[in-house]
Amino acid sequence: MDIRGCCLCWKWQVAFSLLLCSWGWVSGQLRYSIVEESDPGTWVGNVAQDLGIKRAEIAQRRLHLSFGKYQKYFTVNKENGGLTVNDRIDRDILCGSSVNCVLNLEVVAENPLELFSIDIEIQDVNDNSPRFLTNDYLIETTELLTNPGVQFALEIAKDLDVGINGVSQYILNTNPYFSLSVKNRVDGTLIPQLILEKVLDREEKQEHNLILTAIDGGEPARSGSCHITITVLDINDNPPVFDQSVYKIKLKENLPINTVVLLLNATDLDEGANGEIQYYFDSHTSETSMQLFGVNQHSGEIFIKGNIDYEETHLHELSIKAEDKGLPKQIGNCLVRVEIEDINDNSPEIYFSSLSNEIPESIPLGTTVGLINVKDKDSGKNGEIQLEISPQLPFKIRTVKNRYSLITDGNLDREKNSQYTIELTATDLGSPALSSKIIFSLRVSDVNDNEPTFTQSTYNAFINENSDPGTLLCTVSATDADEGVNSDLVYSIVETQIDGSSISSFVYINSNNGDIYAQRSFDYEHIQTLQITIKVEDSGSPKLFSTVPVFIFILDTNDNSPTLLYPEHSEDLTVQERIPKSTSAGYLVTKLTAVDLDSGHNAWLAFNLIDPASSLIFQVSKHTGEVRTVQGFQELENTEQQLAISISDHGNPPLSTTVTVLISIADNLVVEKPRSGDFLTNAKPPSDMTLYLIVSLVAISLVSLVTFIILVVKCLRKESYSSSCCYLSESDTKSYMDQYQPALFLNTWNPKIHGGQDGSSRSTGTMLPNECAPSPTTEGFCFSTVSGFSSATGTSERQ
Repeated sequence: MDIRGCCLCWKWQVAFSLLLCSWGWVSGQLRYSIVEESDPGTWVGNVAQDLGIKRAEIAQRRLHLSFGKYQKYFTVNKENGGLTVNDRIDRDILCGSSVNCVLNLEVVAENPLELFSIDIEIQDVNDNSPRFLTNDYLIETTELLTNPGVQFALEIAKDLDVGINGVSQYILNTNPYFSLSVKNRVDGTLIPQLILEKVLDREEKQEHNLILTAIDGGEPARSGSCHITITVLDINDNPPVFDQSVYKIKLKENLPINTVVLLLNATDLDEGANGEIQYYFDSHTSETSMQLFGVNQHSGEIFIKGNIDYEETHLHELSIKAEDKGLPKQIGNCLVRVEIEDINDNSPEIYFSSLSNEIPESIPLGTTVGLINVKDKDSGKNGEIQLEISPQLPFKIRTVKNRYSLITDGNLDREKNSQYTIELTATDLGSPALSSKIIFSLRVSDVNDNEPTFTQSTYNAFINENSDPGTLLCTVSATDADEGVNSDLVYSIVETQIDGSSISSFVYINSNNGDIYAQRSFDYEHIQTLQITIKVEDSGSPKLFSTVPVFIFILDTNDNSPTLLYPEHSEDLTVQERIPKSTSAGYLVTKLTAVDLDSGHNAWLAFNLIDPASSLIFQVSKHTGEVRTVQGFQELENTEQQLAISISDHGNPPLSTTVTVLISIADNLVVEKPRSGDFLTNAKPPSDMTLYLIVSLVAISLVSLVTFIILVVKCLRKESYSSSCCYLSESDTKSYMDQYQPALFLNTWNPKIHGGQDGSSRSTGTMLPNECAPSPTTEGFCFSTVSGFSSATGTSERQ
């Protein structure tokens, strides 16, 4: 049968072995068997099936081989979990002369992360023939003195194959003088020896030629031959003899080079050159042993010449020959067995593998984030390991059947700590103990667990009425402790209705930077305060948001001219009055009452004569609007007088209204006694006054309510803040709201005429429904509130 036939047989054996291994798998251990020199792609076994992983879960678990020096020879199919050969496997290179050749691999399964061990036995195929070190082997022996039964050591054949494929027998060609004896050594090595069957006679035959053939036990068998030449010499008849046939010594590993470990002692009864002995390693000593040990040819000292490593080999067998200098040479043999004892000379090796260098901050307690593999080449206590992790970290080590895993032991918060540097220290139990450490980092990835937060609890914005649409009102700003897309903020306005209109028709916001703009031009006389709610939302999943109130205060501008309320007048603001010619200086002709829909200084009114010449006859009170005579009219010829009076506010620029008063001077004019309140009942139009009062009452009520809400919020918060728009304290907000209330300035009068000898009369200005005392600093001008309007009234007395 050829090699291909042999491989086919082995494949059937492998399939049967795989079935047995799957039945015998215990504690996460898988074992397979495959012959060496198998072609790449050769099926080894179904790892997923043997591990109990369902077929539907194979792709999700993402099976792959962990790091290791044998990883390149195999591969795991991630789709079906099959383990196949990936590269040429030469068992003779991997395991040498070792009978058992087992490769240890580790398979990593992800989601969840698990580690499994696989032992793959590489079975030998008979691909090497036995070989002798030399094709010609020379033996010299003496005649006559060599009796039948004497044994001659022969060179052994070496076969790179092992087990039954190794050397199984030796064959010697048939001859009358020699036969072959084969001994089996403890390690299974066959030692061929040549046995003399009859006395050699050099005169009869000086040289004998033999063929020694070594045959292995493979199928088919392979063989190798060596030519033996036996030369018959004269008379060196005593070989060297060792005092022990077997020497046993124990050595600690890592002894210094040139350390003498044994002194051999061999004696030879011959004299002279026949009794002088030299020591050598014979061919039965392995090449590895000869690289580590040397022998002094003259003294017989065995010394160390290489690094003695317990982890490489526990036992060395040194086959020594003592050879004299006689002719022919006589040889004696002994065996030195060297047992190596372990010392703690290897530090633990730590390997860490994780699914990813990033772990989410929301990961639950007890979750495995990485696998730890710790190895120590030493044995016994020297190979037992304790593993420690750096303290004060939210991680700990879990140990299950000598398997280590890194798990979470506390809650992670990326906003507090975005990366952890972890130090693992492995210490063995040797004396002295050896340790090693590795340092690695794990990054904490962000989850959307922080809602955006505005930099202020309340925002105030101010805009002049009649400002153009698109005017920037203010900017709101928020921060988010998360990162990446979880901190990408989007600003919006919470939809509400104002006077039946959507809030979006009043203002809009830039969703990216929080800039708030006016959508329209505002009229202070229609609306003074606008409250909106701004919402900021991140882009995480799920989205988180927060809101903040924004108060927009409309500031008054001087856009309304004064309006004449009293006395009755025509559409062109012409007032007609009649006075008796007998009147004297100081006589009250009329009193003008006006209103300005603006507020503050924009609503403060002043009355002035336009024509300076008129001031010679009449005068107008700047603050009260009272028109009085400066002199009597007895000498005055013109009975018709015309006054042009300007009613102007204090705005910037000021606005004014001109009123024309036509005064008729008549003789014998009877003056009726006016009733109290005529200045109101005769005001034109009375419906306008009522409308003004109602509008003012509603406006001041709304402003007061907004102010109250602001004060309540600030009292609850009890914190001070600064605004990117504009910040107002409690008193500031109130003063702004009070200042910009709609104002109605009235100057009213209630004339009471009393007849007397001196013809004097007295008039008193009256403010309804509230009265106020005159102020010396305003020349009889004072402020009070009438249904939400700020009004001015004055008092005067005529003699």
